[in-house]
Amino acid sequence: MDGGGRVLEPLIAGFPGGHGDRMGAARAAAPGTTGSAIPWAGLARWVVSPAAALGLRRRSVSVPLAHRLPPLLGTGLTLGFFGAVGIYGLALGGHYGAVREAVGEPRDIVAKAFGFGLNRITISGLATLSEREVLAAAGISPKVSLPFLGAADIRERLERLPLVRGATVRKLYPNELAIGLVERIPFAIWQKDGDLRVVAADGTAIDALRDPRLAGLPLVVGDMANLRAPEYLALLDAAGPLRSKIRAGMLVSGRRWTLKMANGVDVRLPEQDAAPALARLVRLDREGHILDKDVLAIDLRMPDRVVFRLTEEAAAARIESTKKKLQRGQKGVET
Repeated sequence: MDGGGRVLEPLIAGFPGGHGDRMGAARAAAPGTTGSAIPWAGLARWVVSPAAALGLRRRSVSVPLAHRLPPLLGTGLTLGFFGAVGIYGLALGGHYGAVREAVGEPRDIVAKAFGFGLNRITISGLATLSEREVLAAAGISPKVSLPFLGAADIRERLERLPLVRGATVRKLYPNELAIGLVERIPFAIWQKDGDLRVVAADGTAIDALRDPRLAGLPLVVGDMANLRAPEYLALLDAAGPLRSKIRAGMLVSGRRWTLKMANGVDVRLPEQDAAPALARLVRLDREGHILDKDVLAIDLRMPDRVVFRLTEEAAAARIESTKKKLQRGQKGVET
């Protein structure tokens, strides 16, 4: 062994321990031969390790190959090999599609085996939507893994929801997904051409009315009524005690509002100063309960008078009552 702890072996034929070395020794010992013996051992030490030949020790330490490999490499290669064999067997047997549908893509299975599954999902900003609706729209299920989720794709799918104004998606390794939503707040229900749509405060149509949770929102009717929904809500506030009796607001010719009362009465408001006219209605109903009378419409468009349109029965009864009054009056004149 040399100074570095290595066992010397001959580099070429003729080095100590080799076949050539024995042949040279035989020639040197044979009668009649000339020359001197070559110090092969010293030469071999110089060729193999000059530092060892000079008596110097090596400072580097040889590291075993097993310590140079990444941890769990053998486990990963083994799992990958058996996974590939299993997938190949399933493909040959015609069961690959069914297995993929049941447990997910092979890449997701491998990623989850290494600890990159989707174990935690955080959703912030929920107002109207539910967590189940968000996950369904994002296409997230227990079969997926975090490395192969496309954050941009999930964000685009979420922003296609009418109720979502904006979304952010972040992957937090090894196994967490964070979703942030900014929802459009449902403000009113807009009826046009028989269709009911949920609208935001700026008039943007969010979606068709499908959710029964939104059925209690204020109802506006007519062309462009969605853009003036905040104006209608201000009238509801001005109605005070009559607010619960107002069923909808109909925008007429894009200029003025007609209030549809719950008992079927129409209250026609002026284009200007609608709030003071509504205050007159509140006072009249408080004093005479006019909304409980047999009327079809109450016209408040003129500031100095109120015009009533009666039902057919009430109109007939009023006509009959007027005739009787006239007849009594005529008899009184004759006498």
